Amino acid sequence: MRIQTYTDYSLRVLIHAAVKAPQLVTVQEVAQAFRISKNHLMKVINGLSRAGFLATVRGRNGGFTLARPAASIKVGDVVRFTEQDTTLVECFDARRNRCVITPACRLKTVLYDAQEAFYGVLDRHSVADLFGAPETVLRHLATAK
Repeated sequence: MRIQTYTDYSLRVLIHAAVKAPQLVTVQEVAQAFRISKNHLMKVINGLSRAGFLATVRGRNGGFTLARPAASIKVGDVVRFTEQDTTLVECFDARRNRCVITPACRLKTVLYDAQEAFYGVLDRHSVADLFGAPETVLRHLATAK
C-alpha cells in the first residue's frame, strides 16, 4: 500500500506545526524546510484547515497552527481524510465492479482485513507520536533551508 503525496505532505505539515506550537507557521517556512512547492502546500493546508486539523490566521502576520493538541490528532484520521479513494481493488466498488469471480472470491475479504489492520495501527498513534524531541526536529528543519 502506498500513500499519496498529498497525505505525505499533510503529515509533514502537521509535524512542523506541532514542533512549532503554539507559534504560527508560514507556508513559505514549510515550503523551504521540505523543498515543496508553495502551491501544493496551499492546497494541503487549506484541506487540513477545512477538516479541523489546522487553524489559520490570514494577513501579513498570518500563518497556521494546530487546531488542537498534537496528541489528540490521530494519524489514522488524517490518512482517512487525505486518502479519499480507498478502493484497493475493483470489487471494493459495487458500481464499477466487473470481476466475474467476485461471488466466489475471498480476495476482497483478505484485502479489507489488511486495510483495517493498516488503519488500526495508524489509529493507535497521534501526530505527537511522530517525532521525538521537538528541538531535534527543529534543528533538522533549520538545516534544510
